[in-house]
Amino acid sequence: MADLNPIESLVMQAMKDIGATSEEKKKTADDIAKKCNRPKSMVNNTLVSLVQKNVIKRVAREKASGYYVIG
Repeated sequence: MADLNPIESLVMQAMKDIGATSEEKKKTADDIAKKCNRPKSMVNNTLVSLVQKNVIKRVAREKASGYYVIG
C-alpha cells in the first residue's frame, strides 16, 4: 500500500469501519467525515489525495460522489 500520512490513515480506517469496501457499499464524504470526526473540507482534500494514490476509488453520482477502498 502507498505511504499514508496520519490523516490519510485515519480516513482509510474510517472508510473500512463504515463498510465502504466495494462499489456497492460506497460512502459519501459526509459519511466519512462524520465517522472520523474531522472537518468535511479536510476529508475532501484527503479523499482526493487517496484517489491519486490509487488506494480508494471515486464514483461520480448525481448528488454526492461516493468513495470506497480498493482491495
